[in-house]
Formats: sequence, structure tokens, C-alpha cells
Amino acid sequence: MAFTIRQLQFFIAVAEQGTVSGAAQNLSISQSSVTEAIKELEGDLGVELFERHPRGLNITHKGHQFLRHATKILADVSDARRAFSGEHAAAGGRLQLGVTSLVAGYVLSDLLARYRRAYPGVEISAIEDNGDYLEHLLIGGKLDIAVMVTSNLRDRTALQSEILEVSPYRLWLPLGHPLSGADIIGISDIASEPLIMLTVDEIEENTGKLLAAIAAKPHVAFRTRSVEAVRSLVATGAGVALLPDLVYRPWSLEGDRIESRDVSGSLPVVQVGTVWRRGSGLPQAARDFIGLAQSQRMVRQRPDKNGR
Repeated sequence: MAFTIRQLQFFIAVAEQGTVSGAAQNLSISQSSVTEAIKELEGDLGVELFERHPRGLNITHKGHQFLRHATKILADVSDARRAFSGEHAAAGGRLQLGVTSLVAGYVLSDLLARYRRAYPGVEISAIEDNGDYLEHLLIGGKLDIAVMVTSNLRDRTALQSEILEVSPYRLWLPLGHPLSGADIIGISDIASEPLIMLTVDEIEENTGKLLAAIAAKPHVAFRTRSVEAVRSLVATGAGVALLPDLVYRPWSLEGDRIESRDVSGSLPVVQVGTVWRRGSGLPQAARDFIGLAQSQRMVRQRPDKNGR
């Protein structure tokens, strides 16, 4: 039996929430419906998509591979519906786009691929830089729109934004680390751990503020601008990391497992969104980009009105 769009939507929800109950609440359906859909999907694929444990579910390596396919399938379905609903724009135009380094590979790639398929006539010019410089380009009219971390926009009076994703900070640990079995992990529990610090966008600033509350000065074992380096260092036991769930993947490039755990207390969140100059007359290409970005967020959040 071939899998259904409904099963894919439920699978993505469980992968993002980490529990069947969380997915069911997010989808506004019963837990039994989610459980049954996941079992049917695993049976159809012939693989285990999740490892079950008392606190919820961990996505398996095969599940992580399938997640990318599932997300793309749902995006393609959304594109097809747009194409036949009169929303598809055959006209050309130009889109001047900015992106920050943190979100370039985790948010923009799939979004940009969808946009190119939906609006092949639009000429796209993209630049990657830090948030401050992208704000400067937006205000100066050099960019139409940017996809970036919006949590700490410097000039909110001149810029308008729309949130696409909200990602909480979590603790990354190597497999078998003593803290991975703790019922509750507090900020103070991390004080004595060597820390791997990511130094892109606002991550270093947020992590520094968070750890400033600890009486003992944290030991920063390594600073890097590479998320993949953080994964490899954590996975091999060089330290732990506090990072937004947005960039979490359960395996390093070498195939070593990385655990992710909640930390009690008030942790910051990272908001990723589209940003443009307030009051500016956006070109149609930019308005289409904003609309497509919002539709992608809705596809990932809930099933369609027919429950499929």
C-alpha cells in the first residue's frame, strides 16, 4: 500500500515535536490517529522511522533521510495546487534577496527551490552576509527582501518582518553523556562542561548572555563558525553545545550520534523570518516570495482541510 499525504504530514509533525502527543496537539487530532499513521508508514517503507523511549521518540537515521523527502513531497503538492489555482506567475521580474549564514542552509535552500519552480521567469540575485549589513541594504533599497534571524532586528521602525519559524535552544550532547539520562537539566549543570561555541549571527551573543547567569565562568573549549564542526566535536566528546533546534541533526558527517535535551529555565529562542523595508512598494516577485514562504510554513504545521 502506497503511503498517503496524510501519513507524511503526521510523520513530519512527530519528527518536529518529538512526541506523538505533541504532534497530535499541533495537528488537533487524536494520538491514536497519529500512532496508527506512523505504524502504517513504517510498514509501507519497511524501516523504523523512530526509536521509542520513555520521554518520547528519537528519529532514526533512516527516518531523518526520509524526513527530507517527505518535506519536499508536501512542498511539491502545495506548488501543484498553487499552479492550478491561478497563483502561479508566468511573468518575469527580478528578486534581490539577502540571507544570513545560519539560515542559508536550513531554511532558504528548500524555500528557494520551491520559488524557482513556481516562478521560473524571475531572475534571482542573492547575497549572504551578517544581519546588520542586510538591514543596511534593505533600508537603503539595495535588497527587496531578506530571510534572516529576526529575534534581534536592530531597526524595527524601518523594517517589517514575518516570522517563518521559532526555534528554542537545546543542549547537544555526545551519545552516552551522563546528562543525557537526567530527568531535569539546569543551566548550572552545564557550568562544568567544556562548551563548543557557534559564532554566527546572534548565536554567540545569546549563548553568552545565557551562560552569564552561571556563577562559575564556563569553559569555552572551541569557537567555530561551522555548524558541522560543532556536530563533529560534540559527537566525539570534545564538549557540549547550546544551540537552536533549527540546526539540530542527530548525526555528524562521520555518522556519530548526537543527543539533544531540553534545559530547564528561561532560554532564548531564535526567530527566523522574511524581512523587508517598511512602507516600501514591494515588487510582485517579492510579494510572491513572502506568500510562498508563508504557505510552506502552513504546510509543515497542519494537514489540509480534508485531513489528508
